[in-house]
Amino acid sequence: MIELNDIQRMMRDAASDFSINALKPNSALWDKSSEIPVDTIRELGEMGFYGMLVPESYGGSDAGYLSLALVVEEIAKGDGALSTVTSVMNSVVCGPVNAFGSDQQKEQWLTPLATGEKLGAFCLTEPQAGSDAAALKTKATKVDGGWRISGTKQFITNGSICDVAIIFAVTNPELGKKGMSAFLVPSELPGFEVTNIEKKMGQHASDTAQLHFNDVIVPSDALLGKEGQGYAIALANLEGGRIGIAAQCVGMAQAAFDIAANYALERQSFDKPLMEHQAIAFRLADMDTKIEAARQLVWLAACKKDRGEAALREAAMAKLMASEMAESVVSEAMQVLGGYGYLNDFPLEQIYRDVRVAKIYEGTSDIQKMIIARDIEKRFS
Repeated sequence: MIELNDIQRMMRDAASDFSINALKPNSALWDKSSEIPVDTIRELGEMGFYGMLVPESYGGSDAGYLSLALVVEEIAKGDGALSTVTSVMNSVVCGPVNAFGSDQQKEQWLTPLATGEKLGAFCLTEPQAGSDAAALKTKATKVDGGWRISGTKQFITNGSICDVAIIFAVTNPELGKKGMSAFLVPSELPGFEVTNIEKKMGQHASDTAQLHFNDVIVPSDALLGKEGQGYAIALANLEGGRIGIAAQCVGMAQAAFDIAANYALERQSFDKPLMEHQAIAFRLADMDTKIEAARQLVWLAACKKDRGEAALREAAMAKLMASEMAESVVSEAMQVLGGYGYLNDFPLEQIYRDVRVAKIYEGTSDIQKMIIARDIEKRFS
C-alpha cells in the first residue's frame, strides 16, 4: 500500500478544489465552442501545477512524479483537455529544460514555464514520423552564429499558444539517431508558423497544431543539451509523459464512474434503485476494480521515478492498462445511464470523446506492448 505524505495530499486537494470550481463548470462550454481557455491554462501554472518536477530555485515545487500523477488525475476529473496540458507542461516541456538546459536557458525559460507565465510545446512528431521518432525530416543547419531550422511538426499540444517550443531536428543525417538535436525556439521568431489547428473528436479545450518552420534562425545557445543528444533527450522524458497520461485516464474514468454510481443510486427501475439490480451492481463493481488497479499501477511507476529508478516497463504498463481501462469504463458508464449517457447534454458523451486519444498519444498501445515485450525478452533470455 502506497501511503501519501502531507505535501502530496495538499497538492491533490488543491488540484481537486480547482478542478471542481474552475474546470468542471466550464468544461462543456469549452468543448462546444472549441475555446482554448488560455487564461485558465496559465492559472494552472500559477497554482504550481506545471513546476512539480522543477527545483524550487527555478519556481517549482520539486514535488515529484507521484504528486504529479495525483494532480493530473484530479484535473482530468474536471476537464480532460487541460489535464493533457498539465501533463505536457510538466513532463515534456519543463522536464527536458530542467534536465538538459544550461544555467542561462533555465533562467530564461524554466522559471516562467514552471509558473505559467510562459507556455511551451514539445515538437517531436511529424506528418510522416509518429512512433518512429528516428524518421524525422526537420533539419537544423549551421549558419554564422547559430542554426537554421526547416521542417514541419504535427499533433503539437500548445502549438498555437506556446511562447517557446522544444524542436527536434536532424543536425547530421549520416549519424542516424545520433544525428538528432533539440532546440529551444521562441514562437515569436520569423518563420515560426502555425499552419493548422486540428479539428478533433475530443479535448477541444487543448489545441493540437501543425507547425511549420520556414528557415527559422536561432542562436547557438538555443541548442538544448549537446549536438546529437536530441534522441536521448526525447526518450529521457517519455516515461514521465506516459505516467501523466495514465493518471489522466484514471481521472477521466473516475469521473465517469462517479456519474454512473450516483445515477444508479438515484434512478428507479421496477420500483427500486438501479443499484439494487445485480446486473448494474456487478457492472459498477467491475468498473471500480479496474480503476483502482490502474491507479495503483500508475502510482507504482511514479514512485519508482521518484526513487530515481528506471521505470520504462512500469510506465508502459500503466499507460497501456489505464488507457485501455478508461475507454472501457467510460463506455460501461454510458451503458448504466442508458439513453441519457449518449446525449451531449450529459458529460459522459464528452468524456468518452476526450478519453479515446489516450490510446494513441505518448506512444500507442502497440508501442507500450512492444516496450513490455522487450523487457520480458531481456529478463528471460
